[in-house]
Amino acid sequence: MGELDVVVSGLVFQDLVLGLPTPPRPGTEVWATGSLESPGGIANFAVALARLGLRTGLAAAFGADDLGDRLWDRLTGGEGIDLTLSRKLAGWQTPLTVALAYDDDRALVTRGTPPPLSADELITAPPAARAVAAHIGPWPNEWLAKAKAAGCVVFADVGWDPSERWDPRVLDQLQHCDVFLPNAGEAMRYTRTDSPEQALGRLAAKVPVVVVSNGADGALALDAGTGERVVVPAYPVPAADTTGAGDVFAAGFIAATLWELPLATRVRFAALVAALSVTRLGGADAAPGWAELAAWQAAHPEDHHLQALISAHSGR
Repeated sequence: MGELDVVVSGLVFQDLVLGLPTPPRPGTEVWATGSLESPGGIANFAVALARLGLRTGLAAAFGADDLGDRLWDRLTGGEGIDLTLSRKLAGWQTPLTVALAYDDDRALVTRGTPPPLSADELITAPPAARAVAAHIGPWPNEWLAKAKAAGCVVFADVGWDPSERWDPRVLDQLQHCDVFLPNAGEAMRYTRTDSPEQALGRLAAKVPVVVVSNGADGALALDAGTGERVVVPAYPVPAADTTGAGDVFAAGFIAATLWELPLATRVRFAALVAALSVTRLGGADAAPGWAELAAWQAAHPEDHHLQALISAHSGR
């Protein structure tokens, strides 16, 4: 594995996304208006980063089964993601998530078990990368401390807690992180606060930069070192499926950070890539590339905030 821009680690899922006209009810049948199979979980990060032109590696467990083989081939051959740090594991099923998309939101049903190999077992030495990103949770992530000590910029996100306990001790891992990127619900639950703004302030005491995505209400960020606070509205788009939108948002922020852009520009760019992703079914599959971003800019010439950035990258 050569030097990469970003290495991400977490759980990979195969997502089956069904677009529904109405929510399902017991004893009835709903016909989906559309469907899509897509890599999911931490693969949303990896695909979104790769489509923005970053050299991306993924450290994850894959089942040595049909789903795992299909995901592996799709990520390497289809998206150009380096899987040197990943492993195929015999006897373990690749997790499967069915996402039911309706009413501008989605509900998820997942079949899976914890992988036999942890991130610390997959990443035994700091990866050769400018940055690393991971989903943190109630499991050890000692590799993050090693990566930070080796000079990597460390980004962290969290996912849904199936126990719904939202153990605040998970936030202890932020001592090894430079940027934390939760959504508003996660931020408030882990900090036991009543608003995204309160959660932002609480989290800024634990990590240098906090960015809280808040769906249709946009996003807010705080740089604890400088005191800079940013609030960015959401881009109004017709939402087909919000699956993976938070991961795509985080990927946009990571990319813009590595490009050394101002905080407000980073948040605005993340909001745009996330907004474009929700206009189609799927998480990773819907992550936009520069052609989609250029098409959006051409259709919105009045919005100059990201014009120079999009022009510079889409012309490459």
